[in-house]
Amino acid sequence: MTEERTLAHGLGGQQDLPIPAELAIAGAVAALVVSFTVLAVAWRKPRYDATTSGRPAPDWLARLVDHPAYAIALRAIGVLFLGWFGLAAIFGRDLLTNPVFGMFYVWWWVGLVPLSVLLGPVWRAISPVRTINDVFARLSGSDPARGLYRYPTWLGHWPAALGLFSFVWMELVYPFGTELGPVRLWVAVYVAAMLVGGALFGTTFFERADPFEVYSSLCAKLSPWGRREGRLVVRSPLANLDTLEPQPGIVAVVGVLLGSTAFDSFRDSLAWIRFTQDTSVSTYLLNNLALLAFCAAVALIIAGASVATRVEAAGRWELPGLLAHSVVPIIVGYIVAHYVNYLLEVGWDTLVLASDPLGTGADWLGTADLDRITWLSYNPTLLASIKVLAVVVGHVVAVVAAHDRSIKVLPEKHQLTGQLPMLFAMISFTVGGLYLLFAA
Repeated sequence: MTEERTLAHGLGGQQDLPIPAELAIAGAVAALVVSFTVLAVAWRKPRYDATTSGRPAPDWLARLVDHPAYAIALRAIGVLFLGWFGLAAIFGRDLLTNPVFGMFYVWWWVGLVPLSVLLGPVWRAISPVRTINDVFARLSGSDPARGLYRYPTWLGHWPAALGLFSFVWMELVYPFGTELGPVRLWVAVYVAAMLVGGALFGTTFFERADPFEVYSSLCAKLSPWGRREGRLVVRSPLANLDTLEPQPGIVAVVGVLLGSTAFDSFRDSLAWIRFTQDTSVSTYLLNNLALLAFCAAVALIIAGASVATRVEAAGRWELPGLLAHSVVPIIVGYIVAHYVNYLLEVGWDTLVLASDPLGTGADWLGTADLDRITWLSYNPTLLASIKVLAVVVGHVVAVVAAHDRSIKVLPEKHQLTGQLPMLFAMISFTVGGLYLLFAA
């Protein structure tokens, strides 16, 4: 069973990538430095404004997206997903062939990223907990958008950060994360917490505290879809990213997302494996400490680089929240680099297994006989190129986003020098990310 768990959690990058690590790292750092230099010379005024950016989407598309039937159809998809998941989780067999694990760790966690980048805030649209909350509210004659209390402003995204950490902890550290009992318990606690929060604070709770909605909405800021005065607009992903409003706890959220992905590579490195085997300290304890350290280190680096400017003290501590949006492209790039093959192959395998949720040999969805997808694993050069390109592009986009926001919020005489700490932080993320990617 231990070997099966290791395979199930084999989320790391491809080993022995046929690109020299030193060359990839040097090229990535050069790309960041050149990008920043070009921006410093040619980009001296802010170019993105949430109130004016974007052009209206085609009328037919706006009518489709805004039609009540469209929203109902998306809600139905979310409810069906939860129902199929619940069927397999409650009545299925406690084996790795149960599609629950792929639905939980692959479709729900990794799959949200490309879906959100392509389509916008997907989880907000299909969220079954939002749907259940709406039904309960309407049955009781109340407004689902309003709860009994006002959501505390100071709480911000802190509950989402905690929820995200609990998920990655169970995926990456908890030794029984591929048994049905813990997965069922985690989902039950999540659903219960969301329903109670929705009843108390209305839909604001889902926007700020639902870990998957916050996660999806962050990634969706790199999509071409947005809203301006309630109307669907098409805008540059960078302009869309600029619409992200800082909230308390946003730095903790990006710290968990980026730090946990980095830890996932680190725990598969030979150096860490040897260390855990040679020490007398429990590997479980060491992994717990390392996961926490990675998440905290990323958050502290972002916060430290943001405040390391000559901005007056009164406004300096607002900078981490204002600049945290620039880390989102790095998160998306690293998740693509880290999980692209896993999402394609294991995600497809999950579709095959989903046709038999009870483990009885059934083929309810007609997908049980689909052939496996393995071609990317047999093209290591292509896979390596995708991974390195995703990391580099993510960091270059992050530099652009940080530069545009810095011009807005930093004093004129420090607009360039004030960006250097964040640039150095991004270079450290680039070097560390590529090193871990090749070391895994």
